Amino acid sequence: MQKKLISIAMIASIILIGTTTNFAHSQEMSHATFQESAQIIIDKSISQNVTASITLQSTSIQEIQIPAELEKKIREDSRIKAIVFTNQDQCILGVVDKSCIMINVIRNPDDKGIIAIQDSTKEISKLYINEINQAFDTNAEFHSVFLHNDDESNKALETSGVISGRGMISAVYTLPMEDTASMYEKISGILLPKIIRDSGGFYDVAKKLSSDENAKMTFSWIPFDSKSLLQLKLSVDYPNKASAISEINPLEFLKIENLKRSDYFSSGFYPLNSIIQVAVLSSENTNFSDVSGNIIPTQTTDNEEIPLEITKEGWVFDPKEGQRIQGKYIFGEKTTVSNQELKFSLGGENIQNKKIEFDESIIVVMIITIVAIAAALYFLKGYKK
Repeated sequence: MQKKLISIAMIASIILIGTTTNFAHSQEMSHATFQESAQIIIDKSISQNVTASITLQSTSIQEIQIPAELEKKIREDSRIKAIVFTNQDQCILGVVDKSCIMINVIRNPDDKGIIAIQDSTKEISKLYINEINQAFDTNAEFHSVFLHNDDESNKALETSGVISGRGMISAVYTLPMEDTASMYEKISGILLPKIIRDSGGFYDVAKKLSSDENAKMTFSWIPFDSKSLLQLKLSVDYPNKASAISEINPLEFLKIENLKRSDYFSSGFYPLNSIIQVAVLSSENTNFSDVSGNIIPTQTTDNEEIPLEITKEGWVFDPKEGQRIQGKYIFGEKTTVSNQELKFSLGGENIQNKKIEFDESIIVVMIITIVAIAAALYFLKGYKK
């Protein structure tokens, strides 16, 4: 499934870069390699926590700056599946009050027994750790080799299985714990070019949010055949806040009144490169109601709700009800959204306040929209449907 999604994402980028599609208001839709997303996870099921995060990511090493030679070597090593740099608490069992760099590999079938697995993994990591330290301006030292026998690290880091799921082996390097604000400023200064940092948008929100006492940072680097997926994520946990929530104001958890898109996209129409996602996990069936903003008409394709109009701002809810529900907000032609436009409730019978109208002629570009939204949603890490 993951390979399928990666393929869709890559195809979408190629199609949308090379295709001119005229929508309402004569907009030409494009899809950039750089993505910004805001995500709110409200867990009423188990932890009762709310987690808010801002993610910046790209498949271009010009937009998230990794040394080209190192990036190529990592991609060409078939055993390396991910590199993770994080200050999450206890990145693995046995690491306390330390930041971690994890080099994740798949097991060599020739390695028999735990000692052989550990030695083989350590030898691979030694080939790259000096260059990785140089790229991050760190001095991480070897700590241990860790075999992921369950998904606990995956859940803690809010990442996909290729980063920390069952069966993955991590060579773990540690360095002194640094407060998230200074760590995020340093790493974003290294990885993000000045043009992106100066363009504001979701980056400014993440930078301000990094000073929260519960803020944590994770940078993940996932190599594929021809490109690497590079992702910088800033997240904040709000312990024991979920159970009391009946009305949701997503921007409240980002500590802002208005959310502005990055000016990096100001040169064209990039409707799917900035997305807000809200996911609610509940032990009982629930639904969205009393939606303040627009709800975008959709068409069901392969059991997914695909928006029929992306020049207009609004929500796509999929699924709308159940024990796991989620909404995704698309900016359309707008560049800013206020907290008043994003509020909605859980439960209740008033499913919506407004539903935008759309031009039936939009169906002619349905295929491109489907591919594009699939690409955009792939970039929203941390929530498994």
